Parts: sequence; C-alpha cells; structure tokens
Amino acid sequence: MTIPYLCILVAALLPYVWVGIAKGGGKRYDNADPRAWLAKQEAPRVRRAHAAHDNAFEAFAPLAAAVLMAQLAGVDPARITWLALAFVALRVLHGLFYVFNKPRLRSLVWLGALACVVVLMVQAVLRVA
Repeated sequence: MTIPYLCILVAALLPYVWVGIAKGGGKRYDNADPRAWLAKQEAPRVRRAHAAHDNAFEAFAPLAAAVLMAQLAGVDPARITWLALAFVALRVLHGLFYVFNKPRLRSLVWLGALACVVVLMVQAVLRVA
C-alpha cells in the first residue's frame, strides 16, 4: 500500500504548490497580511493559482478517506493504487488548467478525480456490505 499512501502525501502537498505559484506571481508578497495582499492582486493567474490552492485543500480529505476506506474494506490493492495514481495525475492537471485558464479542461479533470474518489468509496461499501 505504499503507492496509495504516497498519493495521499502528494495530494496533501499540492495546495502548497499552487499557493507558491500564486505568491511568486504577484507583486511583493506580504506575509504579514496575506489575505489583503491577495485581494489587491490584479493578475488573473495569481487569483486562479490561489483558487487552485483552495480547491486542492477541498479535494484532499475525500481522497484520504477513500483510500483508507478501500484499504480497510479489503478492496483489491492494485485497484486502489491505480485509482489513487489517477486521482493525483488528474489533480495536477486540474491545477495546471486552473492556472493557465482552461476552464473546460479543468472541469473535466475535476470530474475525473471526483470519479476516482467515488469509485474507491463505492468499492469499499460494496465490499463491506
């Protein structure tokens, strides 16, 4: 189960990648008042990178829960691995599509990542039921 656990770790760190891009792309980042700094940013890419940051935090908990549910329920480890890897790949694409303003592609990969989580959870439920 090492790979799914690494996927959880990567998913936990992704928000910090996107916020790093936001902070690096704006004018004179102010760590004393980051929310006010963000509100003053005019560059759309900075705002989109910050939105990707927020969304990555939202997506983390369901993945972690889904992987752990599937593992505890005895779902095939290979299936867990592939779905966790697919989730991470789709979430990386999601952030890139967010930053580079590709809303349709962003929505498509968001849906794909959500599907990975749902499949893991449904597999766990069916295995236990």
